Amino acid sequence: MFKAPRGTSDILPQEKAYWRYIEEKAVYLCQLYGYQPLNTPVFEDYQLFAHIAPDGADIIKEMYVFEDRSGQKLALTAEGTAPICRAYLEHGLFNLPQPVKLYYIIPAFRYERPQAG
Repeated sequence: MFKAPRGTSDILPQEKAYWRYIEEKAVYLCQLYGYQPLNTPVFEDYQLFAHIAPDGADIIKEMYVFEDRSGQKLALTAEGTAPICRAYLEHGLFNLPQPVKLYYIIPAFRYERPQAG
């Protein structure tokens, strides 16, 4: 029988309403204070993360890394800061009146040993 991969869990229907409520409240507060949502891809060029973290850093060791069909090394997003910075620079958000207020709610993937609590 198949089971969810170690370290993951399913959000069942009876739990989804709770999680949706929490997310809606977070979004409401962000928007109340003038923050705008920014979504980034679920995977990024591996070098984006490798560039900001020293060799041997936990984030590098815990990333899910793969190659696409062309051989480009990609990584599932392990945290949101680097992708948000990339998007900010790539799309010229620095040309907008500052500060640019952004928020994000994204999935993040790391290979971590499951822990209690």
